Amino acid sequence: MAGIGFELKKLTNHDNLIGVMHAYLSAGFAAAGPWLFTALALGGITMLYAQNMSVEALIEFRVVLVYNLAASLVLSAPVFMVVTRYIADAIIAKDVTNIPSAMLGCLVVLIAIQIPVAFFFYGYYFELPLAFRLSAIANLFLLTCVWLLGVFLMALKDFKSVNLAYGVGMLVAVFLAHWLRADYGATGMMNGFNVGIMIIVFTLSAKVFAEYPYFYGRPFSYIAMFRPYYQLAVGGVFYNLAIWIDKLIMWFAPQRTLLEPSNLRYYSDYDSAMFLAYITIVPAMALFFFSVETHFFQFYRRFYDDILEHKSLSQIKKSGERLINSVLYHARTFLVLQGAIVFLCVMLAPQLMEAFSYNYRQIGIFRLGVLGGMFHVLALFGMIVLSYFDSRSRVMWLQCFFLVSNAVFTIITLYLGFSFYGYGYFLSSLLTFMLTMAVLFRFMGDLPYHAFVTHNNAIRIQRAIS
Repeated sequence: MAGIGFELKKLTNHDNLIGVMHAYLSAGFAAAGPWLFTALALGGITMLYAQNMSVEALIEFRVVLVYNLAASLVLSAPVFMVVTRYIADAIIAKDVTNIPSAMLGCLVVLIAIQIPVAFFFYGYYFELPLAFRLSAIANLFLLTCVWLLGVFLMALKDFKSVNLAYGVGMLVAVFLAHWLRADYGATGMMNGFNVGIMIIVFTLSAKVFAEYPYFYGRPFSYIAMFRPYYQLAVGGVFYNLAIWIDKLIMWFAPQRTLLEPSNLRYYSDYDSAMFLAYITIVPAMALFFFSVETHFFQFYRRFYDDILEHKSLSQIKKSGERLINSVLYHARTFLVLQGAIVFLCVMLAPQLMEAFSYNYRQIGIFRLGVLGGMFHVLALFGMIVLSYFDSRSRVMWLQCFFLVSNAVFTIITLYLGFSFYGYGYFLSSLLTFMLTMAVLFRFMGDLPYHAFVTHNNAIRIQRAIS
């Protein structure tokens, strides 16, 4: 899948501001397309139409949308993590004939996984009107489709189509949600939002089938990848659940709201502050596609080319040192960029709260969320670099630590009271970052050894036989 950054880099070669903006917008959607789409559309609906709609309908719509965003991400993580590896291997082998049927197979598996979950919560646990239940279930399935299709579209590197699909879909979602809410309330808003997502799903699906005009007929061939790459599937669940576990726990805080009779739980002060804080990490994630996927990858490829070309050990070690220096350079770049964003957000937090119509008691949570987000994205950077070296087990255990620490610290802050809300995520992100960097640089300090021994397939096979 490497090479996405090189395609994005070409967009900046137009020597104008539009080219640069297009490149960073593409990188943003490449990094967090469905989440960014949901955040922008939901923010647009709230800011433009909040004064002209029922508060109850808006709250129901937002809460269900957040539930679906979390569930679709966590439940689909094992499949799209493994299928990413499947697509990458297919591209390297120059055999993409089975990709369209694999996409359909993934959709079947994901929907099969989510049907019992969707029908338990929306069919039994939550007391909602029948029409809204059906709309909520459809929304869950559609969000899942977008997460999956994003994986296949990134392999195509057709960012113009992706941007156009997200842009049109978002505008339609915002317009129809407003148009239908007058007569149909929360159900109308959800249906309007679903139409916008459907535009994205159909557009991206059509692009995949157009670029891969094959139908080899083995839709579930990717399932064989789960056994050798189970760490990707398990780690994907750990990481994506870690992102949401603090929100889930805070929905049981004393200050949370329980809607009757629907039984929907939410904690507006925490949810909205953290949602806004997460937006601040998008620039760093976009920068990743330019830096790691270009500058770092060149040194990475040079290191392994030296091994394949049987260069001397001293030359291989020099290439390894250049690779380590590249990681340090990009870590500093990320730290400077995200540090500047954090400084501005912390200083301007009162003005941001006023601009987004939040209340001032959310300032502390927002500031801690922004600080936590900085360490979160830096830890993610380290995990991705480890993934380049196929260090799947290390990444999986780091993601497990992130999940457990976020859950434990958030529960502790729940008992300590409102003044400590947000510290759970912040401390978890900080410790995960420190642990990830320690693991990363210890691994890279022995890079030639790992290349020749621990990641040598011949040695792995011999150990398995013995």
